[in-house]
Amino acid sequence: MATPTAVPRPQRWDMPFSREGDSQQSLTNADVDRILNTEPFSKLNADGFKRSLPLRDIIKNDVRLVNCEPGDIVIRKGDWGQSAFFVLNGAMHVELEPPESSMPDAMLGRRSPKRKTWLQTIAQLWSNHSEPEFREPGDSTASTFATRELGDSTRIYLPDVSAVLTKYRTARLDSGQWFGELAALGRTQRLANVFAETKTELLEIRWQGLRDIMRHDRAGELKQYIEGVFRERALAAFLRNEPLFQDLSPDDLSELTAGAEFASYGNYDSSQPFKELAARSTDDLEHEPIVATEGEQPHGIILVRSGLARMSERHHHGHRTIGYLNASQSFGVAETTAGLKSGVAVPYRYSLRAIGFLNVVVIPMRLVEKLHIKQQAPPPSLAAAPARRMDDHLLDFLVDGRFVQGTSTMVIDMDRCTRCDDCVRACAETHDNNPRFVRHGPMHGRHMLVNACMHCADPVCMIECPTGAIYRDIASGLVVINERTCIGCAQCANNCPFDAIRMVEIRDSSGRVIVDERNARPLVQATKCDLCTEQLGGPACERACPQDALFRVDMRDLDGVRKAFRT
Repeated sequence: MATPTAVPRPQRWDMPFSREGDSQQSLTNADVDRILNTEPFSKLNADGFKRSLPLRDIIKNDVRLVNCEPGDIVIRKGDWGQSAFFVLNGAMHVELEPPESSMPDAMLGRRSPKRKTWLQTIAQLWSNHSEPEFREPGDSTASTFATRELGDSTRIYLPDVSAVLTKYRTARLDSGQWFGELAALGRTQRLANVFAETKTELLEIRWQGLRDIMRHDRAGELKQYIEGVFRERALAAFLRNEPLFQDLSPDDLSELTAGAEFASYGNYDSSQPFKELAARSTDDLEHEPIVATEGEQPHGIILVRSGLARMSERHHHGHRTIGYLNASQSFGVAETTAGLKSGVAVPYRYSLRAIGFLNVVVIPMRLVEKLHIKQQAPPPSLAAAPARRMDDHLLDFLVDGRFVQGTSTMVIDMDRCTRCDDCVRACAETHDNNPRFVRHGPMHGRHMLVNACMHCADPVCMIECPTGAIYRDIASGLVVINERTCIGCAQCANNCPFDAIRMVEIRDSSGRVIVDERNARPLVQATKCDLCTEQLGGPACERACPQDALFRVDMRDLDGVRKAFRT
């Protein structure tokens, strides 16, 4: 029997945030002292933090300093947020809406893909060059944006900052201001482009550290600041995405932005309610916080900012689900606008409840009346199109099981599946002989929802990860695991309501089990489906299925869901 390899058990801060990039330097004690003497950190009561999680250690390990040159792009709109930024000195600019004046993708270092026509596709058979990866000198998209080297990394920057400031609407961020915290805390996409105007020193804090600080911010100053920033910088763009408000004048939109109200339901920094909800009876909806009640007079239009909500209607002695709403969808539009048109109040047709944590923006009735907001088109919800409603049993199955969180849910048609296990073997061959999913899961009719990572819209597995080892990939939005920073605490596996994360023993290159040098127990790390992001051709399991029985479904695409589960 091979002798195990003994190593120290990984700890939360074995890989401080300041050392995650090779170009970064660890914070010194002097750096930490300087940060703690800067507002708002100087206002925090260090005695209010846990002994096992002191404020100084959070700053030392969850923070890094970032130096920017003029024009450096720090955040790009659409990237996924993992950290927040605080301006220590210098000046940043955040691009504001309207979207028609936004900086083009080419300027930000992105490539806008163009799909070829079928004639162009066929023409490739005889038009391709004999040399592989042919490039015409000077015909590179790299010429549309500028880069500079920073240690071992490359940073995209804007060569002419003054021209950008002249052409695009921006807001200046000076010392003492935060940015990027909305996406970091909400585990969502960045809302705007942010770049440096001058030489700037930033404090970047990964979202776990920001969360821990906010937990002990008794005065709630950070929370108030974050809501104020959302109202100032992002709310107008959020409202403009709603067709109902697209024709409002700038003055009316400003009034709407000033009068909108925020409301939250559930607890954003705990995954336990979500897991408990998934395990409860499907007949009991009382545990879900009520946002609006069927039959009551509308108090306004409700817009989902983040999270998931259930629409239900009374049925016999209980309620039945008739739809669900994701981010940027609306509730109460039909009733509110119909009441204004007829002059007679129309009550809410359905009830709205929060599933897990829900963030909403409410447009009060007084503003709807004053601004003469009228419905131009049916709201994009299942309730607005009853003829297209999916089967009640399927809807209950998906919503009550919280499978509607999935952006890439693995489904197997068991009538087509021959149980050959080629999908599992292909996954194992692609991932160090260890499959990242189990061909097992709950059934609806002939369809099985497999215990594989669904890359949830709101990945609660990330919430309690102490090192940030499980995170969203900035480019793809997929939920992935960094093996370098996973300490095997199993928080993600315990919090995943879908049993999609497995803790596995790890081995060295010789095949020997790696054990804790103190107690000789095997060390484990989290593994899960990563959609074979490093493989050509996409997920190996799908490519290996000889019967085309395995496929993935984005639960946000309602038409796709109906087609996938049709019988």
